[in-house]
Amino acid sequence: MPPLTLPRVRVAAVQAAPVFLDLQASLDKVDDLVAAAARDGAELVVFGEAFLAGFPVWNGVLAPIDQHDLHERLVAESLEVPGPAAERLAATARRHDVVLSIGVNERNPHSLGQVWNANLVFDRTGELVNHRRKLVATWYERLTWSHGDAHDLRPAELDGWKLGALICGENTNTLARFTLLAQGERMHVATFPPAWPFDGRPDERDYDLEDSIRLRCGAHSFEGKVFTVVASTALDDEALQAVARGDSRLEKLLTAHPTASMVIGPDGRPVAGPLVGKEGILHAEVDLQREVVAKQAHDVVGTYNRADIFQLSVDTRRHSIIRPHGGEPEETRTVLHVGTDEEEARRG
Repeated sequence: MPPLTLPRVRVAAVQAAPVFLDLQASLDKVDDLVAAAARDGAELVVFGEAFLAGFPVWNGVLAPIDQHDLHERLVAESLEVPGPAAERLAATARRHDVVLSIGVNERNPHSLGQVWNANLVFDRTGELVNHRRKLVATWYERLTWSHGDAHDLRPAELDGWKLGALICGENTNTLARFTLLAQGERMHVATFPPAWPFDGRPDERDYDLEDSIRLRCGAHSFEGKVFTVVASTALDDEALQAVARGDSRLEKLLTAHPTASMVIGPDGRPVAGPLVGKEGILHAEVDLQREVVAKQAHDVVGTYNRADIFQLSVDTRRHSIIRPHGGEPEETRTVLHVGTDEEEARRG
């Protein structure tokens, strides 16, 4: 049996703005940014939430009846998986020899009324190795996105990296985080929006997006003893003007507390960043060996858990509105017995 060797990984968190609601131009920008990150040595390149091709931040500041045009544009510029845009992302990862993680607006090919907030991970060969849909659209995001599922709520192996991904508020979902950790997650991707307007009343304390990112991602790293690569989508002038439409109050709500990207170590403290507000690429090298000693003291899925007391079942089916019968095999439901090495598949 070979000795345990955990790799060092060069990571890049890309904090950038897409070309607002323009899928093809944003794909061009992805290719340019991945090329730049790869030239500087990145092996893992991470883009923020809904980078392709824009986060629906207008949901937070415009009345629903005033945003039809933006919603129509978002649906038109969303992508399908599989599909040409996903194939192009695969080619980008393969051409630049990187693992690519990116947030997208994913359109249901069977219903133009359904869009998911999804995250795609491609390996160095261009294979799609993880396809997540955000479990619960947060607050006003439900004007745009449907709830997702637990399909691919698991780490991708990637030569020992065991890379898991959660989208924005999912990083505060205790059971979702624990599900990844219980399956051996070693490195974590957390993606966030360009802004999060929360309260426009002058007597209320504003929501500090950078602080909330650092708090929730630091907690996951500390609890799981994992590295977290945080990538946020940036807000540029084109998006700001398209949403605020010259309204100074809306501009202030969208820019008062900018987003941030960072890399956090197993002790919960940043090892790189934060990169706040502006566009850029944040680089770091992470040593996954640091997990070992940290877990000697506190291993929430091993010696610091009680598998005889606590268990968690997770339905990993990708749900469909119809389930045809007549010769087709039934879908399976994976039941994870959290805190043990046992994983059992049974009929759904």
